This record gives sequence, C-alpha cells and structure tokens, in this order.
Amino acid sequence: MSTSTWTTHPLTTERLTLRPWSVDDAQAALDVYGHAEVTRWLSPDMDRVPDLPSMRLLLQQWSAEDARLPAPAGRWAVQRNTDDHVIGGAVLLPLPPGNDDLEIGWQLRPDTWGEGYATETTHALARWAFSQNVHEIFAVVRPGNARAAATVRNNGMHWVGETTKYFGVELQVFRLRAADLDLAAPTALQPPDLSGD
Repeated sequence: MSTSTWTTHPLTTERLTLRPWSVDDAQAALDVYGHAEVTRWLSPDMDRVPDLPSMRLLLQQWSAEDARLPAPAGRWAVQRNTDDHVIGGAVLLPLPPGNDDLEIGWQLRPDTWGEGYATETTHALARWAFSQNVHEIFAVVRPGNARAAATVRNNGMHWVGETTKYFGVELQVFRLRAADLDLAAPTALQPPDLSGD
C-alpha cells in the first residue's frame, strides 16, 4: 500500500460520489449517525451521535485519523449526484488486531435503504481497493443483522465463518475478491440458519 491517502481522489458511480468528509457535513452526518437503527449494528461499538457539536468533533477525529492511513484505507461521505445530498458514509479500514485485513462498510440514512446505494458504494470501494493491490476485503456483520448480511451477499461477498477475532464480539465474516464482482460468478455461500426456523 502507498503512503499517500486516498482523500485526493473521490470515487464516482452512476448515482453517487464518495468524497472526503468535511466538518461542514455535520448535519448530514448526524442524519445518519444520529439514528440508533444505524449505529446499533456497527463494529466497533458506536453509540448514536446525540447532537451537532458531537458530530462535528467526530468528523474532525475521522479526518485526523484518515490523514495517517495509507491508501486505499479511509472514510468517505456518500453523496447522491442528483441533489448533492450526503446520504451516508463508507469505510475501508484496517481490522484489528493485526491491521492485516481490510474492512469494507457503509452506513446509510434509513430513508435511503432498499435503493441499491449500498451495492453501488461497495462496488466503488472494492474497485478502488483492488486497483491499489489489495487482493481481498472483508465485511463483518453482527449476528441478527439480516439486512446487512443480505446486502453483502447481494454484493457478491462470500460468507467465510464467524469469529470473535475482530473487536472481541461475535461477528459473521464475508469476503470479496476481484473475481466476485463478476455478475456471472456463482452466488455466495449462505451462513447456516441458527435461528431454529
């Protein structure tokens, strides 16, 4: 990985632009991270952001952390091209404990769920990571988060198991390789149904 950060290179898709966060995005970010239904599923644990000053501070922290991350790692604001509204956030971040694995993730405003933005975001970040000599990326999903598990499978990610390796909590792990972005590839392996249904 290079020593420069990705932040000089926004990523653009048909409907979205992924760009660096700015403190000026605090209200739009609060519209995402101020929702308990978004933050309750995040790993590591993240409480709902309670107010605008707290969101500004968090954006400043993220910016400082991103400046130290090697490409392709970082955090993006997800902006809709039709109206330039920030509708979410996305990450490519090293996973603890060894920072050897790279996590892909997204957090979208609840009113935008089901529109395909998560898939578009995932594919943009994955293409960026794979262009930077990353060979695989991972999504970690808390058991019970059926929406996220379905989304990562729809994105071509393959379930590889469950672990407490990351963040010390039980997580389902999904992997994506460059070949998995091929829509003609076989469908992803499903995790076992542990619900008893």
